[in-house]
Amino acid sequence: MSDPRSTYSIQTAVLSLQEELERLKMQAIMGWSKEFRNLEWYGLKNGMRVLEVGSGPGYITEQLLNSLPDSELTSLEIDRSLQAQAKERLKDIPSTRLQFVESSIYQMDLPDDSFDFVVARLIFLHLNNPDEAAQEIYRVLKPGGRLAIIDVDDGVFGAVNPDVPALHTVLMKISDYVAQHGGNRLIGRSLPRLLSESGYIDVDIDSVLQHSDLLGIEGFKHQFNLNRFVHFAEKGVISSEEFAQLQQASEAINHSPEAYAMMNFITACGTKPLT
Repeated sequence: MSDPRSTYSIQTAVLSLQEELERLKMQAIMGWSKEFRNLEWYGLKNGMRVLEVGSGPGYITEQLLNSLPDSELTSLEIDRSLQAQAKERLKDIPSTRLQFVESSIYQMDLPDDSFDFVVARLIFLHLNNPDEAAQEIYRVLKPGGRLAIIDVDDGVFGAVNPDVPALHTVLMKISDYVAQHGGNRLIGRSLPRLLSESGYIDVDIDSVLQHSDLLGIEGFKHQFNLNRFVHFAEKGVISSEEFAQLQQASEAINHSPEAYAMMNFITACGTKPLT
């Protein structure tokens, strides 16, 4: 199944299937050590019963399994084709450690008060109704359990060198376009309010910075793949001049030793009250 209240579908992604899978893989692994450090800070511990929502092709699923060797992990995905990718890659993991669930994030086929910790990575930006999803996650958390959201906010995206003067304008135009179709690429700034209004307490927010000088430029090449922006140029969302600037940046990141990039991921966490 593919939930109609999610704006992401790998079948309609602007990159080819293989390019999109490679982009998602690099996006997942290049900053995992810092992301996991934040998750531990928010209370994630080995041995917990963990739910990962919006698990996609399973790249973060694999990282969680490696980082939490004694935990039981449930992987929930709303897109059947993405879950098939994950099942194939992780087919040797015993069912005592990993269970796959295909279900809507708005109405999960999971019992109340079941999980110690929920990880929602890069899923809330795609949801037409994030409040409903946060409340449904609240239902399946044990009292005292925590939801950690890792997501984007294109208003504080990051930086590139050489500078792209039009980058902020381009990102805001794309954000507006995505918002018209039900997504929210500025979701990061809304996460504390989203969690509080959904009943969570002890809400906190932080960020994880990824820099190509520390992680290597390869992963950033996928994020600045020019094919990701062709669709928006063809639809008139961004101008030909703005596209030309992106093209120059893409060429520099691919070929110039002087180029670097920094990206910012927002992390937020809330706790389900004990009573």
